[in-house]
Amino acid sequence: MNDKLVFLGLLYFVQGIPYGLQSSLLPVYLRGAGHSLTRIGFTKILYFPWVLKVLWAPLVDRVGTKRRWLVGTVSGLALTCLSSAALAPEAHIWGVAGTLLAMNSLASVQDIAVDGAAVGLLKGRGELGLGNTAQVVGYKAGSVFAGGGLLAVIDVAGWSWMFMLLTFVYAGVALFVWGAPVLDDETVRGQQADGSRRGGQGADAMRPWRVWRKLLAVPGTPWTVLYVLTYKLGEQGAVTMFPLFLLDHHMTARELGFWNGVIAMGFSICGSSLGGLLLAQFSIGALMRRVFVLRTVSMVFQSSLLTVLEPSPLMKGMAVLSMSVQHFLGGLITTLTFTTMMHCTQRAEESIQATHYSFLATLEVLGKLTFSALAGGVVDWFGFQVAFLFFLTLSAGTALHVWTATFTGALREHQLKEQPK
Repeated sequence: MNDKLVFLGLLYFVQGIPYGLQSSLLPVYLRGAGHSLTRIGFTKILYFPWVLKVLWAPLVDRVGTKRRWLVGTVSGLALTCLSSAALAPEAHIWGVAGTLLAMNSLASVQDIAVDGAAVGLLKGRGELGLGNTAQVVGYKAGSVFAGGGLLAVIDVAGWSWMFMLLTFVYAGVALFVWGAPVLDDETVRGQQADGSRRGGQGADAMRPWRVWRKLLAVPGTPWTVLYVLTYKLGEQGAVTMFPLFLLDHHMTARELGFWNGVIAMGFSICGSSLGGLLLAQFSIGALMRRVFVLRTVSMVFQSSLLTVLEPSPLMKGMAVLSMSVQHFLGGLITTLTFTTMMHCTQRAEESIQATHYSFLATLEVLGKLTFSALAGGVVDWFGFQVAFLFFLTLSAGTALHVWTATFTGALREHQLKEQPK
């Protein structure tokens, strides 16, 4: 089990690096250069490959092995970083955008392969909880490394040094995956699957609507689809915009890089880790019901801070506390969510499991991406206070949706099946 966790955690770590670069480093850089919140919000379009990944997920499912896809995509990320080391962001802003678009494209394909490997490797409720903890913690650690750590030192070390470091990180992980023993059994399964595809399942590749019907027919999928599209809406608006409010009124870019990019994300990792431990003891429905209510309460506290515009040590401390609590609960919710998604995917036929999980993960990204892109415009148009009231309403609505499901919907089934032993 430890080998599986190290393997998954390392792959999700490097997968989180592009997200950290774009979500934490790029907005602060652009805001410091005087760009509007609306324009900063529209940089989320660089995440678009994550929305499209469900289109090529069947290809990853059916062609080659997960090892080859992982080595190929991680090596591609290393080459992209190597070429980007020659850029000067002040003079080549479109080159920077192209770099992030290429990194997101490669990372989205890597995500399909590693998710498919995780679905096959993790067995039982205990492994599912720990495996999804490794997924979320690894991804967030990669995001902290890129968006917090590198943001804090980029003024000293420089852009080229940063991307040379990333080149060596990706190259080392590619070599690790090439020799990883946890995927040795996959070659045998892949050869067996090739035979079955030639015998009949390959017909589905020529009729993609059959695959989509199979995806939607998996038990629990309709509720999970609605949930992953909406569960982060209010939180995503607050997490995206509150640091920019602090940048305008209370903190410098370097302070934000430390408090929001490192400390708050550290709390997010703690929340994700705690989620895996709690899943081994309690039902997922009971956990989600309570955590979503706590998240709504934390957003009330954070929204109240928007009335304070004068800088002060007390306000700065309250802001750090607010971000830390919000990220802690967000990390806990993310682990519970990805466990719910994987539990749903494991009910699907093995031949479509990677595609099914990628379908759910794509919708999860789509929900967050769409709202993140629009959140800046909402703030520019209505102001921070009205916008955060809207975010709070969305968060409360999601809590009600989850609360209802624990008694009458999909999460009630989880609750009945996964009582602690």
